[in-house]
Amino acid sequence: MDIVTAKGLTKDFNGLRAVDAVDFEIQRGECFGFLGPNGAGKTTVMRGLYCFIEPTSGDVKVFDINVKDNPTLIKSRLGVMPQEENLDLELSVVENLVVYARY
Repeated sequence: MDIVTAKGLTKDFNGLRAVDAVDFEIQRGECFGFLGPNGAGKTTVMRGLYCFIEPTSGDVKVFDINVKDNPTLIKSRLGVMPQEENLDLELSVVENLVVYARY
C-alpha cells in the first residue's frame, strides 16, 4: 500500500516554479528521504504533503486522501517536526503549542 503518492506535483510562487512535475511513491514501511541542494524544492514538497501549502497542479495523496480534498483529515494523522525553532514570540507557550498541534 502506498502511504504517499505524487503525480505531476508542481508548485509555483509568483511566477517562480519551485517544484516541477515531481512523481514519487512512498510505500508503507519504507524509509524515504529527499536529497538535493538548497533551493531544489525539498521543503516545498514536504509542505505540500502535510497540507501547509496547496500544490499549483498535480495529484498528491496521503493515506489515499487527496491533499486538496481533505487536508484536515491528513493533518490529524501526521506528525510534523520543524527543522528550526519557529516559535512566535508574540504568542504564549500554550498558544505556540496549540499552533503546532494544529499542524
